[in-house]
Amino acid sequence: MTTAASAQRTATPAAWITPLLAVACGMIVANLYYAQPLVGPIAHALQLSPEIAGLIVTLIQIGYCVGLLLLVPLGDIVENRKLVLTLVGGCAVALLAAALATHASVFLVAGCAIGLCSVAVQVLVPFAAHLAPEHARGRAVGNVTSGLLMGIMLARPVSSLVSDLFGWHAIFAASAVAMVLLGIVLARKLPQRRPAPGVNYIQMLGSMSHLLRTQPILRRRAAYQAAMFGVFSLFWTTTPLYLAGPAFHMSQTGIAIFALVGVAGAIAAPMAGRYADRGHSRQMTALALALGAASFLLSRVGAEGSLLSLLSLTVAAVLLDFAVSTNLVIGQRAIFALSDEHRSRLNGLYMAIFFVGGAIGSSVGAWAYARAGWPLASWIGFALPAIALLYFRTERR
Repeated sequence: MTTAASAQRTATPAAWITPLLAVACGMIVANLYYAQPLVGPIAHALQLSPEIAGLIVTLIQIGYCVGLLLLVPLGDIVENRKLVLTLVGGCAVALLAAALATHASVFLVAGCAIGLCSVAVQVLVPFAAHLAPEHARGRAVGNVTSGLLMGIMLARPVSSLVSDLFGWHAIFAASAVAMVLLGIVLARKLPQRRPAPGVNYIQMLGSMSHLLRTQPILRRRAAYQAAMFGVFSLFWTTTPLYLAGPAFHMSQTGIAIFALVGVAGAIAAPMAGRYADRGHSRQMTALALALGAASFLLSRVGAEGSLLSLLSLTVAAVLLDFAVSTNLVIGQRAIFALSDEHRSRLNGLYMAIFFVGGAIGSSVGAWAYARAGWPLASWIGFALPAIALLYFRTERR
């Protein structure tokens, strides 16, 4: 690492940089989730059958996975502010296309592009880790990730409320405007970060397979989070359908209020980062995986449509979001500690692997709910974290 790079690494960041990164991450990542509670209305408007309605969410996540593998690693070789601004601009264009879409093909292509460009958030998270000293890295990542998770969790209720008032097109139009405004703020306030000169793009992509082969921590943490994010996506793809169905007959506003409760899970991110800094990563990982599985068992308490059933489902949502948040932050802290110069590549691989789990979870959830309702979807949701917990028990201390 060069002297200039070392100085940049150890310089104390301005006090406002962490809140700025947290807000930016929340605004950008929300674009991946606006469609989740709107699967039903969008599928109806675009004439998609219930069995393939999950594509609305799945293709956004596939675009995100591609961006994680091909675009996020550029953070190790390209000036980071320029990369972030380019991706935010692309996101604004894709959101506008989704807002104006009247045919399924247009919306699905726009969805892929939204996912592709929303990887800007995963250039910003390693940036926060880069700025933080080693002893506080978990806390810095946790604080920025809490903003990211707030964006994920607020996206669903905001999307439902806006759709209820103005139709589903409106949320994508509003977010396109928000991305333009965010780009202006980041262009003025985000500090430059120039990685040390080294490999070219082709060499960088080639090095990613080497990292995956040689870093067992990366493989394990990605596998744990793939299971967790798979059931997270399954839960939030299917519960809007479940709540709007014959058991509960909820409106989009009611679904939005339900989803708003999940925001409580975001408090886990800073807590998890602090516990990881103190050396409690193993205990927190076991707890997160166990809570993920238990949340789906809890969701089955009470007769369908009863008040007890609704309360159980609500508590399950909070527990699941808490578990996913905890596991995400612990995993990121672990992989960021592996190598400073490979941090963007490590993050890209980590996120891409577990977002594949998310894409599978969305599709499987929509299919399972169409076939056998919430009982089948919830049993699948229980199984994945339980298997991940068994796998975690084989990890050496």
